[in-house]
Amino acid sequence: MSTSSRPHRQDVLIGAVGLAGGLLLWAAGLHTQAGRVFGAPWAALVPLVVTAALEPLRRTRPQTAVAVGTLALVADQFTTGSLVTILMYTDLMYAAVVYGTPAAARRVPVVTFLVTVAVTIGFFAWFRRPEALLFGVVTGLVTFGPALTGVSVRNHREAAQAARLRAEQTALLAEMDRVQAVTAERSRMARELHDMVANHLSAIAIHSTAALSIDDPATSRDALGVIRHNSVEGLAEMRRLIGLLRDNGGEEGPSAAPTLASLDALVEQARANAASSGLTVTLDDARRVAERLPAPVELAAYRIVQESLTNALKHAAPGPVTVRLHREGGSLAVEVSSVLGTRPGPRAPGSGAGLVGMAERVALLGGTIGTGPVGGGPDGEEIWRVRAELPVDEGTRG
Repeated sequence: MSTSSRPHRQDVLIGAVGLAGGLLLWAAGLHTQAGRVFGAPWAALVPLVVTAALEPLRRTRPQTAVAVGTLALVADQFTTGSLVTILMYTDLMYAAVVYGTPAAARRVPVVTFLVTVAVTIGFFAWFRRPEALLFGVVTGLVTFGPALTGVSVRNHREAAQAARLRAEQTALLAEMDRVQAVTAERSRMARELHDMVANHLSAIAIHSTAALSIDDPATSRDALGVIRHNSVEGLAEMRRLIGLLRDNGGEEGPSAAPTLASLDALVEQARANAASSGLTVTLDDARRVAERLPAPVELAAYRIVQESLTNALKHAAPGPVTVRLHREGGSLAVEVSSVLGTRPGPRAPGSGAGLVGMAERVALLGGTIGTGPVGGGPDGEEIWRVRAELPVDEGTRG
């Protein structure tokens, strides 16, 4: 039902045209019946004018319009009658179903059907002639027919509106999926970029600071060697990442996913980078069989070790840095521990992005991770430990 109280321009036009057509037929002396109670020709104009005046209300007050229109139609039967009055009444009946409330749209067809049946039976019982059935046919055409047409139109409109709503919801869900996919991809790229570059840049920052602060040619030469090695490695990993982003899924693209088989090289590189800081890096792979794990698990484990070694290089006190790998049931346990404390010499600042990235990687696999200080150092010092458990079996990964 329309919520606006102002008549629609089209409805006003329908009423005006109907009134003009009715007046034209009246002036020409065309009537639908004769010999009625009010036989004066002007009497047929009253129902005509009332029905035409109700047309502007067909959208805004459809129930009122059809109720008053019914009275006008009944009154028209006691006059010489006008065909236009009947036609405008059928439009009011149609509008009552199309623009009325859902309850009215359900009630009107039932009521008009019952009225049609009652008129048919009543007139047949009164006249007891087959021609009396025509009164029921005419009643059905004037009342039940427009109501049934209105039901069909209303159902089609509601189905179209429901389809539009479903299309809008589908488009909204598609846009939400697209935004989530873009956000997830940006997060993945941020993690990969951080994990690839942070280790090399941290080593470059520490050794360049050492070369600038220590006036010793040998130290400067060693620092420059480490700087060059890390810059070359960083550039190579950047190229692999850029190549992966440019890959269009055609031929075999560049590999940017390191595996646990590369841990020896990673630890060796970390050992070289951390030597000047008093750190000794060791790898303890307690797995009985170095089997090939699912690619996401191996990548996550590699990046966790890489980020933990980078943090140790930036923050750990002189002492051992231990990387441990072992299987616990259906999970791979990755543990990196270093001495918690302060150390002399240059240190690289941290942003906390690495810890966030590690937590995101573990969460994507449905595993658990814990970071923080624990006791148990050989000399009673505190140990900073990163421990992650990554589900290996497909059924246990989230």
